[in-house]
Amino acid sequence: MFAVEESLATDRPLFVCMQTDPSAEVPTQEGLHSVGVAANILQTLRMPDNTVKIVIEGLHRAVVRRMTARESYYEVAVEEIHSKPARDKKGMALMRTTLNQFEEYVRLSQRVAPEIVLSLRNITESEALLDLVCAFFPVRVEERQEILSIVDDRERMEKITGFLMRENELLEIEKTVRERVREQMERSQREYYLHEQLKAIHQELGSAEEGADEFTELRENISKAGMPKEVEEKTLRELGRYQRMPPMSPEGAVIRTYIEWLIDVPWKKRTHDEIDIPLAKRILDEDHYGLTKVKERILEFLAVRKLSKYTKGPILCLVGPPGVGKTSLGQSVARAMKREFVRMSLGGIRDEAEIRGHRRTYVGSLPGRIIQNMKKAGVRNPVFMLDEVDKMSVDFRGDPASALLEVLDPEQNKTFNDHYLEVDFDLHEVFFITTANDEYAIPYALHDRMEVVRLAGYTSHEKHHIARLFLIPKQMKECGLTEEALHFEDSGIKILIDRYTREAGVRELERQVANVCRKVARKVVEEKPDSPIIVDDKKPLDLLGPYEYGEMRAELEPQVGVAVGMAWTMAGGDTLSVETAVMKGKGGLTLTGHLGEVMKESARAAYSYLRSRAEELGISASFYRTSDLHVHVPEGAIPKDGPSAGVPIAVSMLSALKNVPPKDARAMTGEITLRGRVLPVGGIKEKVLAAHRAGIRSVIMPKENEKDLVEIPADVREEIAFILVTDIAEVFALVFD
Repeated sequence: MFAVEESLATDRPLFVCMQTDPSAEVPTQEGLHSVGVAANILQTLRMPDNTVKIVIEGLHRAVVRRMTARESYYEVAVEEIHSKPARDKKGMALMRTTLNQFEEYVRLSQRVAPEIVLSLRNITESEALLDLVCAFFPVRVEERQEILSIVDDRERMEKITGFLMRENELLEIEKTVRERVREQMERSQREYYLHEQLKAIHQELGSAEEGADEFTELRENISKAGMPKEVEEKTLRELGRYQRMPPMSPEGAVIRTYIEWLIDVPWKKRTHDEIDIPLAKRILDEDHYGLTKVKERILEFLAVRKLSKYTKGPILCLVGPPGVGKTSLGQSVARAMKREFVRMSLGGIRDEAEIRGHRRTYVGSLPGRIIQNMKKAGVRNPVFMLDEVDKMSVDFRGDPASALLEVLDPEQNKTFNDHYLEVDFDLHEVFFITTANDEYAIPYALHDRMEVVRLAGYTSHEKHHIARLFLIPKQMKECGLTEEALHFEDSGIKILIDRYTREAGVRELERQVANVCRKVARKVVEEKPDSPIIVDDKKPLDLLGPYEYGEMRAELEPQVGVAVGMAWTMAGGDTLSVETAVMKGKGGLTLTGHLGEVMKESARAAYSYLRSRAEELGISASFYRTSDLHVHVPEGAIPKDGPSAGVPIAVSMLSALKNVPPKDARAMTGEITLRGRVLPVGGIKEKVLAAHRAGIRSVIMPKENEKDLVEIPADVREEIAFILVTDIAEVFALVFD
């Protein structure tokens, strides 16, 4: 502003040039281009916001030769730039080319009045022509500065012609795109007009043809769906929006899909429970052997349901190792209740939208898998199995376990809200059954809302009956074998169970039975034997090859430093030998055998107890300074953990320190405290059965586990002597003289 005032006061021209950095508020000398325009100020006008608007007239191009900084402006000495006019034939050709390209630009852009082109045709000087073309042609600021700095008119015309040709090509492309879009719009409008005409024709023809109208069909389906009042009102509003939309609108397809989902969800259709307790019991016994507790719980629910029609659907959680029949039990429940059955696997789900659905604002959104399976069931009261509830994951997309709370909580699931449907759906009549392998991996909030029913692994006796009643007939039928071709002896089934499988369930047993049936089927086809092939205790070795597992026999011969413990694993019960060796040293304690943290803590607790009671137990009070102890649990490839090994570890350590073997082979289980108290443990049934298979006939166990003995089969209880203890001193008195 100070430069403007000085120019007005002294009548000297103003020099106008560009900044190299437009963002600088106060440019330095280096921040200004040296080539600019000398100009006179024609008019100044002060605006209401205290800014000043000036009108200038360019005189000529100029280049700065000297610049002096004054208090508030720069004073410059400039030299006028005299262009080199193009008057030869090449220059005239360039002028004509530039003018033709500018005319093409005016025709394509339609932003410049045609009269400008007529006025340019009368100009003969190349410099004047170029200045006017640049004034009407939208060139970038940097390119304008480049053109301003060129002295030779031929070079300036070549540069401007190149810019014009580039702009004309872009305008041609834009024109093609505009024409294509206009054609599509005209086609869409024409189709909309024809659809409206067709609609009017249908209305004029009468009700028979009117039924073909999709909107009428949707309206009829909505009225038949039996929706709650608020849901029906929302659906009709969406139908009105869909009806007012152009037929080719992308949003129309989204709204129609949404309306169809609301129609297809089972709002009122249900199956009527035909509850017959003896029939239900027979169905459960036909499909599964054993599982007494689970069957009793299901029959109790059916009995209550028969007396009261308003009972909320229970949420049962079947917890047990793989292969014990958790999933197939849900199918049997549905068959016994004469309900529809749907299954949904939760293994690996980590996105909350899998449960609650996606918002309709997302492309390709869908309802959650709960609503999808309800649509698949077709009724509002199916048996709904949620498999592998302990194998869900959590990541940045949300916590699916938290979303399941609303599904499984009987107080909340009457108003389950799916993000896609955006309306409440009643789930309180659904009979939910969940399954899990590891009870401790189930999120606590979910665990609190479910009734846990634990399924222990099958005993060898139970596996024998399952194989005889279910697995063998099924596999023989699949392989096309009859009793005239194949017969299983009890001894052969026992070998398959004991020497070819080691699991809590029966999946591997079924695979081995199928393997035998396939090999027999080949023999029947190739050799055509006259008599049936008998599978006895020798035949599996011939058909399946060497035994996969050795005999589960404990070390019955008493040895120094060896105690027989009992463990629970995912494959059922097992016996393990705890070995302790004493060596000269400085009191070190080494633990090996793939032990978990809990078992390591049990070993340290037993070690500390022996140190604190050394004199009472008859061992050297300074053993922890002169000897090292190495505790090892064989079969180190198998991970072992759990609070149940304190007693056998303590007995093994004391036997090694006293150099006295235990009196006889007794299996033992229980956890100990630093005061010597024996604490109760879990998995008693599986542990006792494993000890029985190993040939052990005496078991030491905590007194507080006496209540668990009722779960053990009667024949096993008769063959094993159970010794109940409350303190480790009682164990030492029994094991050592």
